[in-house]
Amino acid sequence: MESIPRNKKWRGSVGGIVDAPVDKVWTLVSQTNRLPEWMPMIERCTGLDGNDGVPGYIRLVSGFMFPQEDGDRSWIKEKLVSVEPSSHSYTYKMLASNVGLDGSMNTLKLLDYEDDCTLVSWSYEINPLEGACEDDLIDYLGFLYKSCINRIQAALEASSQKVV
Repeated sequence: MESIPRNKKWRGSVGGIVDAPVDKVWTLVSQTNRLPEWMPMIERCTGLDGNDGVPGYIRLVSGFMFPQEDGDRSWIKEKLVSVEPSSHSYTYKMLASNVGLDGSMNTLKLLDYEDDCTLVSWSYEINPLEGACEDDLIDYLGFLYKSCINRIQAALEASSQKVV
C-alpha cells in the first residue's frame, strides 16, 4: 500500500443555486440554532463555548452524518475559525469527532447571483483517513453537503410560512 504524505489534504467542493436573495440565505445558514432546518442529517446543534457567529465559537453537532456500526449517532465538535458577514462566508474546523474527520476544515460561501438568487459554494479539506478511499470519501461528503444546499430553499420557504 502506498503511503500518503502527511501534509497532503483531500479536497472537494460542491455548489448550488438557491432561489432567494443572498442576505436571506445568510440569515439562515449563519445561525447555529437553525442548522437542523437545512442540514437533514443533523438532529441537534449545541453551543459549547463562545458566542455564535464570533470566531472561536465552539459547537457540538450530532445526528446521522456518518452511519456508526453500533447504530449510535455521529458527533462532531467544531470551532468557528473565521466569519466574514460582508462576504457571506465562514469556516469551521472539526476539533474532535467519532467519525475520524478531526482537523478537517469546511468553508461555506454565498455569492449574490442574478435575479435575487444565491450561489452557495461549500468547500472542504480533510486529513487522509487510513483505510479510506479518497474519491469515495470526497464524493460522500459532496453528497452530504449538496443535500444541505438543496434543503436551504425548503427551509426558507417553511420559515416564511410560520405564523408569528
